[in-house]
Amino acid sequence: MIQNTRLKKLNDAERRPGGAYVLYWMQEAQRPHGNAALETAIRGANRHGLPVVCAFGLTDGYPEANARHYAFLLEGLADCARILPSRGIEFVVRRGDPAEVALALAGDAAAIVCDRSYMPGPKAWRARLAEEAGCPVVEVETEVVVPVEVVSGKSEYAARTIRPKIHRVWDEYLIPLDEAEPEREAAFGLRSDIDVSDPAAALAGLDVDGSVKPVRRFRGGFVEARRRLAAFADGTLDGYAEGRNEPAAGHTSFMSPYLHFGHISPVELALAAKNAEAGSRDDRNSYIEELVVRRELAMNYAEFEPEFASYDALPDWARKTLADHAGDPREHLYDEDALAACATHDPYWNAAMREMVHTGFMHNYMRMYWAKKILEWSPSPEQAFATTLALNNRYFLDGRDPNSYANVAWCYGLHDRAWTERAVFGKIRYMNANGLNRKFDMEAYIAEVDRLVAREAD
Repeated sequence: MIQNTRLKKLNDAERRPGGAYVLYWMQEAQRPHGNAALETAIRGANRHGLPVVCAFGLTDGYPEANARHYAFLLEGLADCARILPSRGIEFVVRRGDPAEVALALAGDAAAIVCDRSYMPGPKAWRARLAEEAGCPVVEVETEVVVPVEVVSGKSEYAARTIRPKIHRVWDEYLIPLDEAEPEREAAFGLRSDIDVSDPAAALAGLDVDGSVKPVRRFRGGFVEARRRLAAFADGTLDGYAEGRNEPAAGHTSFMSPYLHFGHISPVELALAAKNAEAGSRDDRNSYIEELVVRRELAMNYAEFEPEFASYDALPDWARKTLADHAGDPREHLYDEDALAACATHDPYWNAAMREMVHTGFMHNYMRMYWAKKILEWSPSPEQAFATTLALNNRYFLDGRDPNSYANVAWCYGLHDRAWTERAVFGKIRYMNANGLNRKFDMEAYIAEVDRLVAREAD
C-alpha cells in the first residue's frame, strides 16, 4: 500500500502522449527495494503498458560533501546498478546537475516520479523539473514513516508535542510495501557516463574534496543496510532500552548513515523492530521512539523553519540566555583546527572526536557531550554553533541532513527546555566528564575507539 498522503503533484501537466517510459528520478531514496517512489513509478507504468527508467544525477562538489560521503553514496548506487536491471528497470547514472540530468530524459517520458527532500538545494531541483518537464511530475514521500504534513502544519516545540500526533496515525503507515514487478522490460540502451559498478574507480573520476577519506567501518548500500538491520533485529536490539546510552556497549543499529543516503526505508526499520523476536517490549519501543518520533521531529523542523541551518533559528530563550553569558570566562578555548586534531585536554572528548574523524560515526550520547563541550570551549555561542556544524558535516557520514541539523541545534536549546543557570551555558542543558564517569565505563569506550581507529589504519 502506498498512501495517497505520500503523493504530491508538483505540476498540472498532462501525461505525454507517445511517451516511451515512466521515469523515476532517484535522488533521496537510493535503493532498489522498499522504495515507495520506485513502486509508484512501476505501478503507473504497468497501468499504461510502459517500462520504467530510473535515473540518478551525480554532481561534483556537492556543498560540504567529500570523498567519504561520495564513496558511501557510490556503493549504494552500485547495488542499484546491479539489482534494478534484474527487475527489468533500466538504470542511468549521469554526471551533472541532477535537475538537468532528469530534464534530459524527460522529453521521452510519459510521466516522472521523484522522491522528496527537505534540503533547499534538492527542493529547488524538483521545482525546476516540475516547471520544465512538460509532463506530470509526482513527488513521493519515502524517507519518513508518517508524512510531515499529516502530523502537523507547524514547527513543533518538542518531542512531547509531536509524539501524540505521530502516535495517533502511525498505525496507518507502519505497513509493509507490497512490490510490483514491471510488466514491460526497459531496454533502451540509454547512456550512463559514470560506471558505478566499481565505486572506487568512479570516485577517482569525480572532482570532489579528497581531504576526508572513505572509511572501512561502513560500506554503503541497500544490501549492507539490510544485513546490518537483520543483525540488529535478531540480536543487538535485546537490551537496547537499557544499553543504548552506554558508549562502549554497541547497543545501536548503526543505521543513521543508511537512512541519510536512503539506502533503506525507515518504514522497513520500524517494522523490523516492531516485529522482532529479540529484546523486550521496552527495547522495541525505545528504538521506534528514536527512529520515528525523534527523527521525524527533525523533518518537521526542516520543513517549517526556513532558516533551520542557522543559529538564528534557535528558540528565543536559548539565544537570550547564551547572549547573557557570552562574556563569561572560558577556562579552555580551542579553534576548529585543534578540535579536528582531537587535541583538547579532555580524553573522553578526544576519543569521541577520533571516532568521528576516523570512522564517520560517533555514539549518540557522545554526540551530545561532544557538541556541549564545543559550546563551552569557544569564544562565543555563535562561533561554537558554526564550528559544531562544520565538523559535523565534514566528518559524519550522516551529516548534512535535517536530522543532523536538528541534533546540533538541540545541543544549543532547540526542542529542549531551560535548565539551571550556570556560567557560559546559561540555561542550556549542561554535560560534563564527571557525569560520563558516573554513568558509563569510559575507559572501555576509549579502548573501543582505539581498536576502531587501528582497524581503519590497517
